[in-house]
Amino acid sequence: MSGSLKDKALKGSIWSALERFWVHGVQFLVMLVVANILTPKDYGLVTMLAIFIWVSQTLVDSGFGQALIRKKDRTDVDCSTIFFFNIVLGFFFYLILYLIAPMVASFYEEPLLQSILRVFGLVVILNSFAVVQGALLTANLQFKKMSMAPMAGSIISGIAAIVMAVRGWGVWTLVYQQIVYGIVNNFVLWFYSPWRPRWAFSWKSFREMFAFGANLMISGLIDAFYKNMYSLVIGKVFNAQKLGFYGRADHYAQLPAHNVTTIVMRVTYPILCKMQDDDDRLRENYRKLLKVTAFIIFPIMCGLAGAAYPSIVLLIGKKWEFSTILLVPICFTMMWYPIHAINLNLLKVKGRSDLFLRLEIIKKIFGVIVLVASIPFGLVFMCYAQIANSLISLAINTYYTGKLINLGFWRQMNDISHILLTSLLMFAIIKVLNMWIGNIVLQLVVDIVVGVVFYAGIAYFFHFKEIEYIKSLQEKQ
Repeated sequence: MSGSLKDKALKGSIWSALERFWVHGVQFLVMLVVANILTPKDYGLVTMLAIFIWVSQTLVDSGFGQALIRKKDRTDVDCSTIFFFNIVLGFFFYLILYLIAPMVASFYEEPLLQSILRVFGLVVILNSFAVVQGALLTANLQFKKMSMAPMAGSIISGIAAIVMAVRGWGVWTLVYQQIVYGIVNNFVLWFYSPWRPRWAFSWKSFREMFAFGANLMISGLIDAFYKNMYSLVIGKVFNAQKLGFYGRADHYAQLPAHNVTTIVMRVTYPILCKMQDDDDRLRENYRKLLKVTAFIIFPIMCGLAGAAYPSIVLLIGKKWEFSTILLVPICFTMMWYPIHAINLNLLKVKGRSDLFLRLEIIKKIFGVIVLVASIPFGLVFMCYAQIANSLISLAINTYYTGKLINLGFWRQMNDISHILLTSLLMFAIIKVLNMWIGNIVLQLVVDIVVGVVFYAGIAYFFHFKEIEYIKSLQEKQ
């Protein structure tokens, strides 16, 4: 990677990391307060609707944001075309959500869901107004400005959520928190983005970007439906309370996994697009990216799995104890999420959204089979079955990575095997220690201290190359 791109990557990583940990740090602190006031059922009701919001949002974006970032010769007409198309789709899919709300409430046998969905669905319209602004800031590597929107949104919506929870708004606290976040996020993106739409629409521009974006849209639609399929099934087969327990455990695991993935993808995608025609250079940088990502995310997820009980019970109360059982397998599933994303990112860099879509279809077929087969064995077994499905999906994802730049499954596993082994050993040590420590506060403190010291000590003693990669970025800066 050239010096200039390396500088931009480092600066982008710093600002993206600051944003993600600020946003989710604030949201986590807000959740600690709100979760102690609301009930698992309140969270479960909102989680039941996640699939409808995610699917609508994916259709609204239609992959055009990624298409704009990748397009080297984007014009003002291109941007205006996508802007107006996204807004039309936003209103269209909100209308659909409004109309199907009674059916959704009837499906789950929860009458309150009708009014919740009709209000919650407004975030689809709100988000459609800022797709282009966000894409342009990302394409121009203006991560500092990009970061301001979610940072402001998280703090303002968080304060609003705490006030609403304390005043007894119940489940509506979670709904209006998202509405407030969307309003603030849009306002700040528009403030920092110099681009403004023109009254222009080009069918030629639309068709050109749709050819790339359509496959990503369908892939994203499949992924959005699949990610929320567990919530759909749990809410229907079990109940809102069980879904609330699952949702909190999944939220805990998503925090580190999703944050690391977002930072890596946002910063590296526009930069790697600049070297899309140099396979040797791509392979070299992808290997480093995989190793550094695994070096960061594996110990975090294994440590969180080991400290599942004290971290949840101590922070949000004993009423959420069942979530601690679910958190362990979900962590071992989510630890592979950034690795999946990096492999799929290569296909977007290479402009092969057709292969991206093909892989998504194949993986989701396997995923549905695993889900259906695991339902009769209960919720806990369903969570453990996700681990096997994640590894199968990784093997599928790496097929084209191997074909395109000679970086297949076994080569990737060999690159990160030492990190995986060290992280699993750390998990085992933490679990054993917890069996001998009775005090829950002491458990959490010991888990964190021992986990960090053990992992860092092994990495330093055996001279893990990932430390050198990270140091080289710092020295360049």
